[in-house]
Amino acid sequence: MPVRVLLVDDHEVVRRGLRELLEDEDGIAVVAEAGGVDEALVRAAATRPDVAVVDVRLPDGGGVELCRRLRAAADGPRCLVLTAFDDEEALVGAIMAGASGYLLKQVRGQDLVTAVREVAAGRSLLDPQTTARVLDRMRRPPEVDVLDALTEQERRVLDLIGEGLTNRQIAERLFLAEKTVKNYVTAVLSKLGMERRTQAAAWVARRSR
Repeated sequence: MPVRVLLVDDHEVVRRGLRELLEDEDGIAVVAEAGGVDEALVRAAATRPDVAVVDVRLPDGGGVELCRRLRAAADGPRCLVLTAFDDEEALVGAIMAGASGYLLKQVRGQDLVTAVREVAAGRSLLDPQTTARVLDRMRRPPEVDVLDALTEQERRVLDLIGEGLTNRQIAERLFLAEKTVKNYVTAVLSKLGMERRTQAAAWVARRSR
């Protein structure tokens, strides 16, 4: 059976190039394309790919959040994150979201093909030293001055997480779309070096004592 691939990128030219590159190889089939998070979730459910090649930045949300949702689904695909930027925050998010690989878009074509095969086989392409450093950062409680890295709106969202509000409740309180709140929550967790909102809520509670 060929490796079934879902391509997620908001640029059609990029998707077309990736499709041509991957389908030129034996044993790889691109079964679907998507330009955003919602479309990708629908296509993934319909085609059940083995690997999702996901851009970090998408018009309706982050690629990291998409990876988290894909991995949470039953028989969800393994995720290979592609980005044009060497961004440690995105790497942290990708690791926490369960991505199997993280590559810059400047990667050589053959290396990308190899990465898809490796990820499909259940192997990780995350550098062990980088992963260890990131995991160590996640285990350490964040310093108080980490709040300096948050925008004013992100601080509001963090405070409401601390109150135990859901994304929908936060959206209603701040007069925002629920999808927008999800993006803020993802950004806040990434900047705090945390994986779950319960960790953020507990941290807020400790600070307020």
